[in-house]
Amino acid sequence: MRVIGIAGSLRAGSYNAKLLDAAAQALPADADYRRWAGLADVPFYNADRDEPGLIPVAAEELRAVVAGADGLLFATPEYNGSIPGGLKNAVDWLSRPFGASALSGKTVAVIGAGTGRFGGVWAQAELRKALGIAGARVVDAEFALPGAAEAFDADGQLSDFGRAEELTDVVAAFVGEVRVSAPESGPRVGAVVS
Repeated sequence: MRVIGIAGSLRAGSYNAKLLDAAAQALPADADYRRWAGLADVPFYNADRDEPGLIPVAAEELRAVVAGADGLLFATPEYNGSIPGGLKNAVDWLSRPFGASALSGKTVAVIGAGTGRFGGVWAQAELRKALGIAGARVVDAEFALPGAAEAFDADGQLSDFGRAEELTDVVAAFVGEVRVSAPESGPRVGAVVS
């Protein structure tokens, strides 16, 4: 099972990148997990450039990485009550061509962390909506981590055992959906991710 994590924050030391890494610890042993770190390089979506030979390299890489995954874990912060622009832009690139895009039928789960009291629940709802409209199979499981600045220990693990168990439950629901929807065999297309 190949799982790609995409954090919506570009900040070094991102709480959402830490949350993805914590979620990855709950993946089964047969999971090949990678966190894709190219979000900052993806230019704004422009339909005029979405033609063979004109697609920006970073957008092509994003599409290839997602196409090669069995499932995607997104972790989003909340900026002004919604999805960060870079992450929404990535969804726009991934949504085309509609009906035959890298996201079509792909199993995705959305989690998030924020420094406020609600853990970015609005951004998560908006991202779930955008991914669903783009054709992804959105897992009906939620995890919002408020107070993210104090939520991780020195090793990057969630310091609250109860919250760690909740995250494990979301990951288990995601894995179950991936196993139902992912092909059993066949070649995977995809670029190396970092």
